[in-house]
Amino acid sequence: MRKKGLTYAKAGVDIEAKSRAIGSLVKELRYRRKGRGRNMDVKGQFTSLIDFGDVALTLCTDGVGTKLLIAEALNKWDTVGIDCMAMNVNDTICVGAEPFAFVDYIALDKPRPEVTEAIGVGLNEGSKMANVDLVGGEIAVLPEMVHRVDLSGSCLGFVEKDEIVDGSKIKIGDAIVGVPSSGIHSNGLTLARKILEKGEIGLDARFPLLPHSVGEELLTPTTIYVKPVLKMLEKCEVTGMVDVTGGGLRNFVRLKKNVCFDVSEPLDPQPIFHILQELGDVEPTEMYQTFNMGMGFGVVVRDEDAKTCAKSLGGGARVVGQVTKGKGVKSGALEVSYEEY
Repeated sequence: MRKKGLTYAKAGVDIEAKSRAIGSLVKELRYRRKGRGRNMDVKGQFTSLIDFGDVALTLCTDGVGTKLLIAEALNKWDTVGIDCMAMNVNDTICVGAEPFAFVDYIALDKPRPEVTEAIGVGLNEGSKMANVDLVGGEIAVLPEMVHRVDLSGSCLGFVEKDEIVDGSKIKIGDAIVGVPSSGIHSNGLTLARKILEKGEIGLDARFPLLPHSVGEELLTPTTIYVKPVLKMLEKCEVTGMVDVTGGGLRNFVRLKKNVCFDVSEPLDPQPIFHILQELGDVEPTEMYQTFNMGMGFGVVVRDEDAKTCAKSLGGGARVVGQVTKGKGVKSGALEVSYEEY
């Protein structure tokens, strides 16, 4: 069926092409370290796992993406550091690991002390939210390569080997608990910006359902889920966790291939998503594979632990579905389904 309206691909980010690019890189990465500190090669996870004796270390990296263009347009840089931290620590906890160390990388066209200072404010705030030490980083001035500002980081974590959550124990009947997002987080901003651009809507525009301008709404920092998730893991038998970022609902498919994650009672998306969908005439299937649509984190847990899990996570977390027979992820309520990540 032909897709109407705007899509992520039309906005300039083709998820399928990106997957092919990743595949072309990964197939060349065949060397494996000998000795202590070897890659545990656990597939489909949001962070890598490294064998380090009785524990596994985790290491992941991610950036803020084109949300930085919103920050530049509004000249407001003091929250994007939270996004940078969140994108990494939220991936880290998906395997049950606790993040503990972080390094950042800032690339810019020229030294901008006022910008880097403001970014530092957000990074420090994110560190407190996640209880992570920012142990180092790099600022690169690249006038011939970079024309604005780019921000990314890498996070180191640890988990006892017998406490790794890798999706392998997921079984039919497990409950899916959804944790609300704070809004658009740090994914899909290219499509969001294209929708506004096509509609000739400025970042200072206001809509009845939004408490702030649309630009301020898009700049709302990504929720950091570290503390509530680590606390919840002490109380519940968790079989899988998902950072609902790029790929939206499709991220659940990464956990296990031979079951269906049926999100039959999804969380309500914040008004910003409804506004973008209407302005861009975007199909539901496209929305739910581009944005988090109100659910920033997902937990798969034994059915008998579902209520305890939701209560422990707090913040509006609740059961949104169940693991069933089939393949992929679906939501009859939304009329969307995906078989592959």
